[in-house]
Amino acid sequence: MRVAVAEDGALFRQGLVMLLEAAGHEVVAVESGGDPLVAVLGTVPADVALLDIRMPPEPDGGLVTAERLRAAHPDMGLLFLSHYAESHYLMRILEIGTDRIGYRLKEKVGSVEVLSDTLARIADGEIVIEPELAKRLVERPRGEKRDPVSTLSERERDVLKLMAEGRSNNGIASTLYVSGKAVEKHVANIFDKLGLHADTSAHHRRVLAVLTYLRSQRGDA
Repeated sequence: MRVAVAEDGALFRQGLVMLLEAAGHEVVAVESGGDPLVAVLGTVPADVALLDIRMPPEPDGGLVTAERLRAAHPDMGLLFLSHYAESHYLMRILEIGTDRIGYRLKEKVGSVEVLSDTLARIADGEIVIEPELAKRLVERPRGEKRDPVSTLSERERDVLKLMAEGRSNNGIASTLYVSGKAVEKHVANIFDKLGLHADTSAHHRRVLAVLTYLRSQRGDA
């Protein structure tokens, strides 16, 4: 896989390159900021770009850079890396795109296996969301009576949390040790309870379900 990197921390940047090369990926660009990465990727193709959220040219330069890259190269995957699992970052990321995109904590991608798995899932078109963020959100107290997520059963919330991590139905079934049919039933119940009916594609309903879930945990519902 051809991978480009933009990270303003020199040590972490070098570590990423070492991990990527150890995993057999081709690192086609390594930059300390968004502007030079955009310039390089104007002539050098890449499958996935790894972006530090907090980097030049702005405090959240990774997000600004991603918007430019997604507009210029819509088929390129984007992986955001940060020290912080923040829901407001995730909401902005999902506004940039809902496929071939990911958000992981830097401390969690420190192995060849985890980094390669994340990149492969993004290249395959998935949304990959940091599990710690999804776990933290689902465990927050729910005080809003109008919160649609509060109507879900405990098992349905488990399924929705895994959907928020970007897991497929098969992946959810494997994680929860249930059948694929059971997951399909839970997903259908989630769509129904959240008011996401069959007039849109299953992919978009999954994205909308995750957005509803995340907004409800932030108190925006």
